[in-house]
Amino acid sequence: MNPGLLELKPYPFEQLAAIRARVQPPAGLPLINLSIGEPQHPTPPRVHQALIAHLDGTARYPATRGIVELRQAIVDWANRRFHVRAGLLDAERHVLPVNGTREALFAIAQCVVAANSTRNLVVMPNPFYQIYEGAALLAGGSPYFLHCPAELDFRPDWDAVPDSVWARTALIYVCSPGNPSGAILTGEDYARLTALADRHGFVIVADECYSELYYDEQRPPLGLLEWCAANGREDFRHCLVMHSLSKRSNAPGLRSGFVAGDAAIIDPFYRYRTYQGGAMPVHVQHASIAAWTDEEHVITNRALYRRKFDAVVPLLASVAKLTQPAAGFYLWPEVEADDLLACERLLGAAGVLVLPGSFLARTSQHGNPGKHRLRIALVADQDECVQAAQRMQPVLRQLQGL
Repeated sequence: MNPGLLELKPYPFEQLAAIRARVQPPAGLPLINLSIGEPQHPTPPRVHQALIAHLDGTARYPATRGIVELRQAIVDWANRRFHVRAGLLDAERHVLPVNGTREALFAIAQCVVAANSTRNLVVMPNPFYQIYEGAALLAGGSPYFLHCPAELDFRPDWDAVPDSVWARTALIYVCSPGNPSGAILTGEDYARLTALADRHGFVIVADECYSELYYDEQRPPLGLLEWCAANGREDFRHCLVMHSLSKRSNAPGLRSGFVAGDAAIIDPFYRYRTYQGGAMPVHVQHASIAAWTDEEHVITNRALYRRKFDAVVPLLASVAKLTQPAAGFYLWPEVEADDLLACERLLGAAGVLVLPGSFLARTSQHGNPGKHRLRIALVADQDECVQAAQRMQPVLRQLQGL
């Protein structure tokens, strides 16, 4: 057996299931589940229509590279969204469709990390999406957790990482906008990170699956390819981005996304994927084209989240330390009480299920950055989110000693 299996930590929702097993919500009070980041807004009808119209695609094996129409639709979208000059991204060399970012985030570590090498560190933010850690361990690598303090708006503290770590790094995951904080990396962050990659030769993977959920319609988050294109890094050297339709288009069950960037990494990753068997079904590819070529449903999606933030943030900010995130659909409040205790009390007294922050982080020399924090996913409809916040107020007020 792969020895990395023994090092895998329980998944956050496995830990949460243990809380649910011992704590029951109040009788007669319907449970409101804000613990999981699963979009509840409807999938655009055009996606369903394209899916149904191309069901004959189930009669043939899909190609690992995908159909050229999908790859071109992805390139065209990336050019529009991230202001990449036409011609820099090539649909043949720089793009691969994948079955959601989760699959690709895991697979890239298997491709990049050499288990027996002295350069087998996989750097990741803390707190983080647990797939990063599992991918590192099952590739034979060792996770290294980046400190992302509130004082830096939850962006990584690059100065806290010694050169000896970068010298042993094979891969770094960054997530912008961040899960769970909504933090957005800046041009300064990307300048610092690409300079380190040039010096030490590691691969940068930017998980940008929340990039289309942002609060200010006039200020979309900066993307890594966008920064590269604007700063003369036109070969996207050492850089990959991963995008998904799960959050952007409310289609988590479609399992559709893409990887784009450095052709020198895309090519061996393609070779790896021909063996892995990760080709996207043809009918899903056509549904994906329908999603990537339409922005109206994405604008509507953002407006729905914006209204929820406007309604919920003032309610919870009165009983917890909370700021409006710039992007994503999570709230990341700080509470005085232990986060597990707070989660149990909110479930048992208010019938609201949230995720303890410590489940999303690891303890390092800086402590556990999720301790005393909760992740609240504003994925339910607005009335339900507001009702949840109103139920939470007296419980948090008591826990905070207010």
